[in-house]
This record gives sequence, structure tokens and C-alpha cells, in this order.
Amino acid sequence: MIKLLVLDIDGTISGESNTISTSVKQAIAAVQARGIPVAIATGRMYRSALRFHQDINSTLPLAAYQGAWIQDPSDQKIHQHLPLDRKTAEQLLDYFEQPQWRSLLSIHFYIDDQLYVREVTQETATYAQRSGITPIAVGDLRQTLTNAPTKILALCDDTEVISNLLGSLRLQYTPAELYLTTSVATFFEATHPFVNKGNAVRYLAEELLGIQSHEVMCIGDNFNDLEMLEYAGIGIAMGNAPAGVQAIAQWVAPTVEEDGAAVAMEKFLLS
Repeated sequence: MIKLLVLDIDGTISGESNTISTSVKQAIAAVQARGIPVAIATGRMYRSALRFHQDINSTLPLAAYQGAWIQDPSDQKIHQHLPLDRKTAEQLLDYFEQPQWRSLLSIHFYIDDQLYVREVTQETATYAQRSGITPIAVGDLRQTLTNAPTKILALCDDTEVISNLLGSLRLQYTPAELYLTTSVATFFEATHPFVNKGNAVRYLAEELLGIQSHEVMCIGDNFNDLEMLEYAGIGIAMGNAPAGVQAIAQWVAPTVEEDGAAVAMEKFLLS
């Protein structure tokens, strides 16, 4: 019996519209009415994800930044914050500023739930509009490193550039040193090595609710969802997920634009 449902946001419960559809909201409400709490685990900033958390009336803490920042909006308690160390952040910045990368990448530093950038590029402007965030342009990002970043994001509209960047940095850093992933094909993300959505869901399930992995269902659509789909008793991939994500899921739902999350909830939790 499932006792916790955890949902990703972008590509899972929110598509092109950047909102949750009525049918997905209704399915979530029906799941909650059966006594199953629903949580969100997202790569988004906490402040950017908050409206979705409120939209589904979640009573659990919100896992943002892939789980690097877990905070309960009801009392503002921060259950977990695992930032990158500053030395690693400096190393990554040095790497991004090499001639072969600098002109291709928009670099985002997330510090104290604020977004800092060198300059507001077109990619940053598009990201900021969707996220509802105002980026702070500082020129040299080293100025911001008096505090450690929660997450570092490199954006490029060329998916091959992001794929090459990910492959290159995975040769330089082990998983014990840095967690590297993509949340969409144009987003490279780096966080503390202990951070991933699987660990975030484990915290919500085992530490807060006292339940085990087989009592958890997760729905996601991208490579940053792999760990939580593998952890869950029922791991569902969206129809719009890459093949590598679909391959590890127990079931593949219709796409986000077809309200696939609602279909999955109906099939596994409501029927």
C-alpha cells in the first residue's frame, strides 16, 4: 500500500503552460482524500517551486534544488541545506570560463535562494520568466562566493554542448565529490555529492513519515529523477521522458500534455 506520493514539477505535473492542469489537480486532491500525503521534489529554486506546493495543498516539506534545500513552508523550518563547498564552486567557474565554454554557457549561481548571474543572457531571461525569478547580474561571479552556492547551473540551447560538458566533468569529478545531472537537455546541474531526489524522498519517507521505500510512489520525467524513481516502490516515468529514464521505470505514463501524472495516479492509487 502506497503511503507517500512524490511528484516532480516541470515535465511531470507542469508542461508548456507552466501551471498544473485541472485534471492533475483533481487527481492529487483525490489521492490526498485517501489519506496519502503528496510531496514535491524539484530542481527548481525553493521560491520558484513554492506556488506549485501551495497549488496542490501539500502538507509536507518542499524538496527544492534536487533536494539540496528541504524546507517546510508552514513553519519555514529548513530540514536540510547541503550547499557545494566554495572551493569546488570556484573550480567549476574556472572550468566554465575556459575559452571553449565561456561564450556558449549562461552560468547561474544559487545562493540563499537568490539567482546570481554574470549577465542576463537570452537563456537566463527565458529561464527567469518561467521561474518567476529576478536574476541578479554581478559581472564576476566570484564576488558571490562569500557564501557557498546551493546549486550551479549551466545553460545552453545546444543540447550537444550540455551533453559534452556533462561527460567532460564526469571524468574529472567522482560521484563522491559532486552530483552532476541534467534536468532538461539544455540544463547542466551541479550540487553537493549527497544531493539527489532519491535521498530527498528517503528523508521525507523514512525520517518524517516512518515508512519504507516500497510504500512510496514517485513520478518524474528526466535524469534528475532517476534516483527517486529507483528508490520508490512504484517509479513512474512520463511519456515525454528520455529513453534512459523510461527504461528504469516500472510504468510509463502518457506525456505531461496528456495529463500523464493524473493517469498514473488513477491507475495505481485511485482505481
